[in-house]
Amino acid sequence: MSEHARSTGPASRIGPDDGWRGRCFEDFLPGDVIYHPLGKTVTETDNQWFTLLTQNTAKLHFDREAAARTAFGRPLVNSTYVLALVTGQTVIDLSFNVKANLGWDEVRLPAPVFEGDTLYARSKVLETRASASHPDAGIVTVASEGYNQDGVVVISFRRTFMVYRRGHVPAGGPVRPDESSLPAVPGETHG
Repeated sequence: MSEHARSTGPASRIGPDDGWRGRCFEDFLPGDVIYHPLGKTVTETDNQWFTLLTQNTAKLHFDREAAARTAFGRPLVNSTYVLALVTGQTVIDLSFNVKANLGWDEVRLPAPVFEGDTLYARSKVLETRASASHPDAGIVTVASEGYNQDGVVVISFRRTFMVYRRGHVPAGGPVRPDESSLPAVPGETHG
């Protein structure tokens, strides 16, 4: 990540009671590389449920016996699940404050994903521009990659999304309860 993003990004604005509020348009700088924090081990259930819920009839994803007779010798994880998972892994850092997804381009699958693989994601900011039709938002294009536990890139794609500008993120979330039920810190007085 660039020095500018480190010193002026959203983390520098977070107070003790805030928590992560996501990036806004102004927090994206072309050239920044972001390693997303969460990995996910793909299970047999993930693969089969996603495949069957989306009515994908390729036996390679859900019939272990049929998959055993392929060049892979075992079930291959559904590629659209991999796209959805890696996109999801990027949301916390990229599109937490999204106004709209605008597109996925240049999706490539350079290596297979198997049940039991753990996937991680990283993204590089390629371009930012103001939205001509939505003054409360800007448009960001990133290149994202998903890679497995061995550091092998298994998917790459470009994604373009519209994200809110600072001060324009819609308010929301639950009503917070009164904090008087939380325990006191030693030495702290209530009053």
